[in-house]
Amino acid sequence: MTPHSEKHPRARQARPGREAGDDPATAPAEAPEVAVPAAEPAGEPGGPADERDVELRAVTTERDEYLDHLQRLKAEFENYRRRVQRDSEALVLRAGEGVIESLLPVVDNMQRALEAAEKHEEGQLIKGVELVAGQLRSVLEGHGLDEVPAAPGVPFDPTVHEAVLAQTSADHPEGVIVAVLEPGYLLHGRLLRPARVIVAR
Repeated sequence: MTPHSEKHPRARQARPGREAGDDPATAPAEAPEVAVPAAEPAGEPGGPADERDVELRAVTTERDEYLDHLQRLKAEFENYRRRVQRDSEALVLRAGEGVIESLLPVVDNMQRALEAAEKHEEGQLIKGVELVAGQLRSVLEGHGLDEVPAAPGVPFDPTVHEAVLAQTSADHPEGVIVAVLEPGYLLHGRLLRPARVIVAR
């Protein structure tokens, strides 16, 4: 070993962490450590997630029960509506049958009056027509028909009378009925047709 080599014994030793002759500026940098998030623990039985599932199932069941109840109510209402409609139609038919049945005797007497007219029995014809008119009026009154009070000298009432004409009259003051052109009628107290009259002015 020469004296020169003994004078610098550390010159030939490499620094720890890199090879001899490596340049610190060109040495690769160490990769930074990346933090990996820890996995969340799975929900345990009886946790908040299970409670939400139980509540959701309970709400869904309650909703289905309400929906089923409403559907049953709708079906029952439709059946009730159809039943009421059938009953109303049947009632109208029965009411019509009653009116027709009560008018049959009037039709019979009208036929008898026509037979008397064919035989030129004027007296029997007049009696027959009077009988039919009275019988028809009685039948209609039995079904709630009343004649509106209207006659010469009766004050004009616009709620039940219809003034067709106004004329001067020496016998009646203004606003009084002079003549009745067509009688009016009430059905069960409700105006069915006003009396058409001539009014004094």
